[in-house]
Amino acid sequence: MGWSVQETPSEVRLILPGAGGAADGAVLGEEADSEEPETLEASFGLGYQLRDFIAQNIAAIDVQGKRLRLYVDPTGRDGIEFPTAVGPIDILAVDTSGAFFVFELKRARSPDHAMGQLTRYMGWVRQTIGKDREVNGVIVAKEISESLRYAVSVVPNISLFEYEVEFQLKPANDVARGGGETA
Repeated sequence: MGWSVQETPSEVRLILPGAGGAADGAVLGEEADSEEPETLEASFGLGYQLRDFIAQNIAAIDVQGKRLRLYVDPTGRDGIEFPTAVGPIDILAVDTSGAFFVFELKRARSPDHAMGQLTRYMGWVRQTIGKDREVNGVIVAKEISESLRYAVSVVPNISLFEYEVEFQLKPANDVARGGGETA
């Protein structure tokens, strides 16, 4: 459809067809924090990789002692990039009691504005589909900033998680060749 993509270490921009430059684009990543050095540790290169990994493994994630599953609305729409009037929720999940868990995911360092995003989504859930149900928030990032830790310390029902990526290659040179088992 003519859109172009510009990627930097901290964001992905979609550029409108015929637009003059990056200033005309839509930012899909978080803003760079110029005071923080770039980390060489393994991390998710794109936000959708982190989102998809968490969504696929949501049942194995323990949040506040609860086991979760993706929310599915009455039309069958699941809780991945769940559309709302205030923007898409990265992941919307529920526990066995029906309490909601709104996930805001940051593939790198988590800036303060993640708190504003999360509380906006939590408010939308509470006032629409979550009436009379508990609404919890979860921020997941490679690194949680100290300022975000302070902000969350005075807001009930929000949990912070840092993720780690581990990847190992093991030599396969000891694999038996030929032969095979006989009956």
